Amino acid sequence: MKTRPPTGLAGEMTFVVGAEHVIDFTSGGMPAVFSTPKMIGLLERTARESLMPYLENTERSVGVEIDIKHLAPTPIGARVTLSTRVISSEGAFVSFTVEARDEQEIVSRGIHKRAVIQVDSFARRVEKKRAGAQ
Repeated sequence: MKTRPPTGLAGEMTFVVGAEHVIDFTSGGMPAVFSTPKMIGLLERTARESLMPYLENTERSVGVEIDIKHLAPTPIGARVTLSTRVISSEGAFVSFTVEARDEQEIVSRGIHKRAVIQVDSFARRVEKKRAGAQ
């Protein structure tokens, strides 16, 4: 890392829930709502993007842990704001509080941890695993 991200470093992303963000089992009266897997992916993206200015060109961050509570449904067309805040940075690991909020309430909250990795060594590790699988 160029420098450690400071405790309190915030990230934020706002978007409108579209068909690509909702559950795929809307039958029997089940309404289409923001899916937990899509929410997690977007929370991770928000945290990842907030770390980018602190990384060397040869580094990226990868998600290694997430503990999320999905508290409320959010329909298609609702505006959602995703927020992340660094709570600790130790060694290669950075931990965040994460939250999603729609226009009416908190939709989810939890903790997310990312690891800073060297892209070249990570790619070698992936290639070794791929070669072993053949």
